[in-house]
Amino acid sequence: MTELALIVGTGSGLSASLARLFAKNGMKVALAARKPQKLEALAREINARAYACDASSRPDVAALFKSVTADLGAPDLVVYNPSYRTRGPLIELDPVEVEKALMVTCYGGFLVGQAAARQMLDRGHGSILFTGASASVKGYAQSAPFAMGKFGLRGLVQSMARELQPKNIHVAHFVIDGGIRHQNDPRADQRGTDGMLEPDAIADTYLHIHRQHRSAWTWEVELRPWVETF
Repeated sequence: MTELALIVGTGSGLSASLARLFAKNGMKVALAARKPQKLEALAREINARAYACDASSRPDVAALFKSVTADLGAPDLVVYNPSYRTRGPLIELDPVEVEKALMVTCYGGFLVGQAAARQMLDRGHGSILFTGASASVKGYAQSAPFAMGKFGLRGLVQSMARELQPKNIHVAHFVIDGGIRHQNDPRADQRGTDGMLEPDAIADTYLHIHRQHRSAWTWEVELRPWVETF
């Protein structure tokens, strides 16, 4: 049976690499973003379906899973990628922006994870994968909202894994500890050939985790360039 992968928070970097890799490996692919128009070229390239979804909106997430299931079937693999960052000295942070960071980075992960789990428990299998960052385990100065969101997401995933893995639902968190290389990124020249993570290489690890034998599952993976400091 052909597997279906749903990628929530699809952009031109890691998400696009995931989409291409999943399609190359015979999966049907559904892509979701707040502005699905930006996904048209990628969707055509890999014969995927694109959907509009604000991951921090309960109605949007419910509608997304309803539409994907009606069009393509229930997902076997769900990847949660969205995050929102606002920076600045603690006493100058805009509470509205902080709330948005928490809603997108963490609360949206709960909504998508809950919706995915409901379907997967009914079917008795599936994988739910969440993208973290250095901020998942390290709170940097003037970056409190991002750390709050990513710490919360990591806690959510750890709890989900303990609850759902004994029920044959593989839940995993990826600490992406370094910058991901993008086209025309000025940091690439500054950091050198090995200074950033290649999105295609990250995608390989996501697929590997999805395909792990359940006798040897992991709930968390940390990925960084070999030159990155710990």
